Amino acid sequence: MEIRRILALVALLAGVAACTPAGAPPVTSAAATGRGTFTLPREVEKLVGPADQDAALQAYVDRVGQRVVAAAGATGFRFIVLDSPVANAHAVQSYIFVTRGLLALLENEAELAAAIGHELGHLVQRHAAQRARVRQGVLDAAVEAAATSGSVTVGRAVAQDGLLALRRYSREQEFEADRLAIGYIVKAGYRGDAMASLIDRLRRQSALEAQIMGEAPDIGDRPSAASTHPVPVERTSAIATLPLANAPGESNEKGYFAAIDGMSVDDPPSEGFIRGRSFLHPTLRLTFTAPSGFRLFNDSDGVLAVNRDRSLMLFSCLPTPVSGPLDDWMRNKLKPTPTDIQTLEINGSEAAIGARPRGSDTGLGQARYVVIRDGNRVCNFALVSEGADQDRQIEAMVRAARTFRTLTPAEAAALQPYRLRIVSPAGSTPAQLAARMPYPDLRMERLLVLNAAQVPADLGSRSEIKIVQP
Repeated sequence: MEIRRILALVALLAGVAACTPAGAPPVTSAAATGRGTFTLPREVEKLVGPADQDAALQAYVDRVGQRVVAAAGATGFRFIVLDSPVANAHAVQSYIFVTRGLLALLENEAELAAAIGHELGHLVQRHAAQRARVRQGVLDAAVEAAATSGSVTVGRAVAQDGLLALRRYSREQEFEADRLAIGYIVKAGYRGDAMASLIDRLRRQSALEAQIMGEAPDIGDRPSAASTHPVPVERTSAIATLPLANAPGESNEKGYFAAIDGMSVDDPPSEGFIRGRSFLHPTLRLTFTAPSGFRLFNDSDGVLAVNRDRSLMLFSCLPTPVSGPLDDWMRNKLKPTPTDIQTLEINGSEAAIGARPRGSDTGLGQARYVVIRDGNRVCNFALVSEGADQDRQIEAMVRAARTFRTLTPAEAAALQPYRLRIVSPAGSTPAQLAARMPYPDLRMERLLVLNAAQVPADLGSRSEIKIVQP
């Protein structure tokens, strides 16, 4: 199932659910437990999410960042680890952020410096401000063209041409940030080829994620005129022509491994954990299990379960209490008003189930609402299936919603994040090492990507490797 198709259906699904007001924190929001002791300004945290609370890890990343900044001749920047398992790095104001997910993926300190250097390059060159000015110029030109010609079509054509030029401009900025980063890290004493290896780490992770989603692994390698980022092969080809691309320098793999050993590679406990087809939230003490064949994804908008036949489940909780019977709330608040509303109990909790009227939104197939009162909260499932087997899938998803229950205090206390461990591969075969990975599928593929290994035999040739353990 294509990622673009999933995103389109999620947008429709959000409309079907009609249960979480715009801007309201969903069940998986960190707002469930409040801010930690290591905090960001609220306006920044709203953009990027909360900071990780590991002070030693924060200090290590900041030391590397300050080393790169000093080499660049810049000042006034802070380097923050974000509490997210998604591999990413970005910059806001004077902050440069890397996620726990990116740290888990990298192999050494030089690659971390390259990621930081790339983001620093964007900030030093004020790329975001430049893009904003160009974007405004495109919009102004489109409005003027429409007014002068008296044709909205002409204005739209000017806008389309301008936006394509803006995408090309953004791609050039990515190349420039790569070039600047290599200069920064080499001057800081790191290996010049760390930028190319960083790009390869991200490319392989993207291919693995596509494989997990059932897509072709090379989907991220396909050039697109609509993309604002060059594909990895374009970036590495451009880097290869630079004089410093292979400059010698430090990697510090040992120090890097020591810094990330024991780091969580999971969602924060305040956002809940995915364990196979089950979602378990230790803070809110709730759980449910998706049907066979579905994959779960925990996101800031809720928990999404996806099946390759275009069936989707979206789970979230309302930010405010609901008074009165849930069937009345469903009739009065959901539009179009559901049909076939039934009240029931789900594992001892009040619940209501309704169907979206057929024909109310062509292209959505079948849709159901399942609303459950959980103590002072009301949680909901929005279910959509548009495939040939939609009737059976809708029923399977309704049964999955009925697995919703409250965790006991002991069950909640036992839930802990998966952690990255640095171990010796000696005495174990690659298959045995992969079997230790706590995932339901693609264990070897995940292990190879985690360790930047091409084939299983590469693992045995190393003194230390990374592995994920419960």
